[in-house]
Amino acid sequence: MTGVIRWDSDKECKLSKIDPSEDGGLTEESAKIKLAELSAELTELQELMYAAGANSVLTVFQGMDTGGKDGVIRDVMKALNPAGCSVTSFKVPSALEVQHDFLWRIHAAAPQKGRFGVFNRSHYEDVLVVRVHDIVPKAVCKKRYQHINNFEDLLVDSGVIILKFFLYISKDEQKTRLLKREEEPNKSWKLSVADWKERELWDTYMKTYEDVISNTSTKDAPWLIVPANHKWYRDYIVSKAIVEAIKPYKGAWKKKLVAQGDIMKRELEEAHVHEGGNGKKSDPNGKEAKKAGKANQEELDQKSVD
Repeated sequence: MTGVIRWDSDKECKLSKIDPSEDGGLTEESAKIKLAELSAELTELQELMYAAGANSVLTVFQGMDTGGKDGVIRDVMKALNPAGCSVTSFKVPSALEVQHDFLWRIHAAAPQKGRFGVFNRSHYEDVLVVRVHDIVPKAVCKKRYQHINNFEDLLVDSGVIILKFFLYISKDEQKTRLLKREEEPNKSWKLSVADWKERELWDTYMKTYEDVISNTSTKDAPWLIVPANHKWYRDYIVSKAIVEAIKPYKGAWKKKLVAQGDIMKRELEEAHVHEGGNGKKSDPNGKEAKKAGKANQEELDQKSVD
């Protein structure tokens, strides 16, 4: 398999069958050239979507620590106009949030029509971390799968295009990245003992991710598994997946904008016709003026005869 892997809802996810070091036969240089082309296309698509106001896009990024959530958001989403984009990072629920259902804070952050919504972690933390640490019983998490599927169906029915990315890195690659953080002063703010403790639960996390992906990947809200050991390849295939998902809407957006343009042109034409004021139509060809001038001349001619 090459590229992003769309996991079909009728198959059980097995991450062991996927190589997180996959590079699609590309070099870093060629992938970056392709990424630049995709970024230009993504910029155009966002502008059309924003103007048409018929759909929105929700991209969800999940993955282990150092998996590249921040990196891919920075490197791929920089093609978007910030005015039409929002990024929400979901951390431990606040005192207010825990008093509501687990999707309450998520729904409030869903993107409105015309906008891109980016989730750095998401509602999936409530079936991942809580399950790995036995905070919530397995039976409750199983029930939440259906709640999530219903919630995402609601968003899709409201015009939201959903893309859920699992950034898949190997355990060895995570170790390399964690150690590298310790060597880089500008990354020291990311250092955490908790990262190493969570690493001890790697196998449990992988099994939980497999279960989550198997139960919540649907036709309209699929899980896309991204081999992410190579950052440059990760960025390329995430960008490619986003463009391929929203490009089919381009024709409908353009058609809507053309129709809106036609309506606006007619309104402008009517406004120009009435711009003479007092509710009277202006006479662009001067016919009324010529008629009035002829009547005045006839009146003067009659007076001179008298």
